[in-house]
Amino acid sequence: MPTGSGLDAQLGYKLESTVGTAVTVDKFLEFNSESMDYDPGYIEPEGLRVGIKFKRGSRLVQSRRTVTGGIDLNYPTRLTGALWKVALGSSVTTPTLVLGSAYSQVHQTGDLLGKSLTLQVGRPEPSTQAVKPHTFNGCKCTGWEWSVSDNETAKMHLDFDGWDEATATALATATYPTGPASEEFNFSQATVFSMGGTIGGANPLTYTGGSSVASIVRSVSFKGDNALAVERYGLGNAGIKKEQLENGIPTITGSFEAEYLQSDFYTPFKANTATSLNLKFEGSIISGTDKNTIEFIVPQIRIKNVTPQVQGPDLVTATVEFEVYSDGTNNPFQVKLISADSTAI
Repeated sequence: MPTGSGLDAQLGYKLESTVGTAVTVDKFLEFNSESMDYDPGYIEPEGLRVGIKFKRGSRLVQSRRTVTGGIDLNYPTRLTGALWKVALGSSVTTPTLVLGSAYSQVHQTGDLLGKSLTLQVGRPEPSTQAVKPHTFNGCKCTGWEWSVSDNETAKMHLDFDGWDEATATALATATYPTGPASEEFNFSQATVFSMGGTIGGANPLTYTGGSSVASIVRSVSFKGDNALAVERYGLGNAGIKKEQLENGIPTITGSFEAEYLQSDFYTPFKANTATSLNLKFEGSIISGTDKNTIEFIVPQIRIKNVTPQVQGPDLVTATVEFEVYSDGTNNPFQVKLISADSTAI
């Protein structure tokens, strides 16, 4: 039964073959909220005319179209490969069979050129209970964040810049993965949290050795900024932008909220010491011994700020802020997924 509320909303997406050419969405995510916003832009009439003080509506024109906004979701064990592809610029096209029904995807930072999504949001009308489709093409990821906190589900946020919106495209029929292979990662599933290990391999990167973080860490986040030129309009383009291109140095930063332990974070902060990082979450078994997995390997981080402060009789905590750097040899940032996703990204 329809409710006419957000309970009936849906979010679908699909990678575009050509940036800006809309495709029919076929992956659907459970989500918490969205803020996708269409702005046609206006050229306002400003000429002076005796007897008329207000701007004339007949001269108001829509000039150039843009879409901005984002999506927030609890991070699931399936259907996120294409999100990482547009967030990092990875080159994955098809998951690799591990064993049985478990498949691996390795997403590393790469070229963002040609990587975009069509997004469709189904927005319910309270008065009619109809779910109205809003379809956005040419959506490129301008920034993203992955985070998890104590006693909470992992979360992902992505910001997009798009080309245009269509409201006449049919609402796609939403289908969702089912069963234990489709869950959400949470704080309790962190099985590895280590720093200072040795990086090997290329694609995928491997991490060996290192020391488990001894401090009690209450939250962790990674945040990326893709530095895209989003104002690429021009004469003859009918108000539609051209592909958003990288025009700056991308950054990936992160933070921990932790109990203060000088040796873990403050000592390398003071010494400006580079270190590696490995963070791994494992969920339920897919097949055999292979589990739903998300693993971050970062060859080099620099801790940029640590703020341990005494705020009364409670335990002393610290906010630890770090940035990802290139070590000149390895890919700077890798996300490895193991899931039941067997089809193309």
